[in-house]
Amino acid sequence: MKIGIEGQRLYRRNKHGMDMVALELIKNLQQTDHENEYVVFVKPDEDNTCIPQAPNFKIIELKGGPYPIWEQIALPKAAKAEGCDILHCTSNTGPIWSAVPLIVILHDIIYLESVSILKKGGTWYQKLGNMYRRWVVPPVVRKSKRVVTVSNFEKERIKNFMGLGDNLVAIYNGVGKHFIEITDKTILAQAKSKYHLPYRFLFFLGNTDPKKNTPNVLKAFAGFNAESDVKYKLVMLDFDETVLQAILSDIGHPEIRNDIHLTGYVVNTDLPAIINQCEVFLYPSLRESFGIPILEGMACGVPVITSNTSSMPEIAGNAALIVDPYNSGEIKNAIVRLVTDQELRAELKIRGMQQAAKFSWENMAKQYLSLYNEVYNEIKQQKK
Repeated sequence: MKIGIEGQRLYRRNKHGMDMVALELIKNLQQTDHENEYVVFVKPDEDNTCIPQAPNFKIIELKGGPYPIWEQIALPKAAKAEGCDILHCTSNTGPIWSAVPLIVILHDIIYLESVSILKKGGTWYQKLGNMYRRWVVPPVVRKSKRVVTVSNFEKERIKNFMGLGDNLVAIYNGVGKHFIEITDKTILAQAKSKYHLPYRFLFFLGNTDPKKNTPNVLKAFAGFNAESDVKYKLVMLDFDETVLQAILSDIGHPEIRNDIHLTGYVVNTDLPAIINQCEVFLYPSLRESFGIPILEGMACGVPVITSNTSSMPEIAGNAALIVDPYNSGEIKNAIVRLVTDQELRAELKIRGMQQAAKFSWENMAKQYLSLYNEVYNEIKQQKK
């Protein structure tokens, strides 16, 4: 069997959620499957050594112009030319016309839902991407052999929204093995120096996407620091200064800018050393299909605050403080509890590490391999 894997953005330097999932899938398939052939289709970019070499894996740097042209024309043409039996598209979309049978990952369908968090905010790039997906996803899903999503919550959302049946399955994401409790003081000191980390800080992994709930997190932090005798900084990654200033102005708390530390982009391998040094990991998003960072924080032995919405309770289990993400006061109170209650911190640390251990990229890859075989056998039966 020859499996094509779409990995258009894997060579870009600044990788994010879906890119990391695809990369972990490939790396773990290389460890799991030494029999089938794989062809990974990527777009040329800076980080062209991120995919390890393996005898049964071929990497094709596929040019093709902008994202829609690359995906709709160059990708299906190349997959057919390579003789792929299956084409696995990993990033919420796929080619509408493909001679090669498709498996598509729908990480979420937020861009299809008419919810308030999508009506304002976000960059133009994000909005154009959502418009493209609104046009592409429905026909792609109808033509796919399997549609995979990442949680039971999202599976039900997709099932109800798009009317899918047995061809819709849920396969959990994992958490990287490098997300661990770090006791090596040299590693911690290097991260502190490299990213100029403050002495005492909370950690918020947000971005400009409205679903990340940045305004309410900043309101909660402002309220917490105003009331606390011990002052903290808030560390945020890869966040635009202009956007931050605008949010602080909108929520009426420009005075906390000096208490916020922006690190710029952080490579994934450096994240554990940053997380290990924070007092609390904040992830009270409005909407998530999975929420990998929840597990990353837990795996590092740090207490996590997350939301009572969408998939987050499913992934966090009983190992985090669960809050209403729309209520900044509730987020603030959760922060207060975690910085003052040492017994609760210790309990959540144990629970969190146990919860994170339930999710692995290796297990995810094995489930995808089983799915490839299932679809391939169906295709062979249909050809008889």
